[in-house]
Amino acid sequence: MRIEVLGCSGGESPERRLTCLLINEQIALDAGSLTQGLPLERQARVGSIVLTHSHLDHTNAIPFFIENVYGLRREAIELYASRATIYALRRNLFNDASWPDFTRLPNHLLPAIEFHELENEQPMTLGGVRFTPIAMDHLVPTFGFLLEQGSSAVLWSSDTGPTERLWEIANRTPNLKAVCIEVSFDNSMQTIADVSMHLTPRTLGVELSKLERNVPILLHHVKPQCALRIESEVAVWGRGDIDFLQQGGTYEW
Repeated sequence: MRIEVLGCSGGESPERRLTCLLINEQIALDAGSLTQGLPLERQARVGSIVLTHSHLDHTNAIPFFIENVYGLRREAIELYASRATIYALRRNLFNDASWPDFTRLPNHLLPAIEFHELENEQPMTLGGVRFTPIAMDHLVPTFGFLLEQGSSAVLWSSDTGPTERLWEIANRTPNLKAVCIEVSFDNSMQTIADVSMHLTPRTLGVELSKLERNVPILLHHVKPQCALRIESEVAVWGRGDIDFLQQGGTYEW
């Protein structure tokens, strides 16, 4: 399994792109920076988008991506998400007011995009990768994912506050190679983190105590204005198994 990090930030700046992972060249996990992170010829190879939830930092590039590849692909873009996320996209994005409804363009028989509903903990396979959605604890319905291919599994948290099921699944997955967990705010912003259902280094430390496996921990979704403080607050732990997911990095498991 090859994962290219097009973006992994919880906010946007010239140096930091919004969340989007490219899996095996053809599948996007979230789409915050799908167009910013890939040239047009590589965008045209992406046939599927799997969404964790409806927030803009995870869906931002979808309208521009669909427009970019419109006419370059004969097949529809397949978009996989929860019922709540699909509803939000239909109502708030592809509504002919915010953006054209590409589920009916060029016509309803040959749409540019097709939606597919995911169910909690019901696996589905795309391009040889098995995606198991896991309900997280966030402001809107949100899925994390257990990603599996061959003998490797990687756990992706997406956005979450303190949670339980993610760690239960991590602890029962024998071929787990890494856990990617969010940490959005520094400790001085604990109140806003709690209200918005995100993690700080303080609450992340509690979450990691639930993990019974000795695997690398990769942190993501850092807010740009909090990055330096988060890095220093994590560094004092002196843990060699923790690192930050790197924008532009490629990980193979």
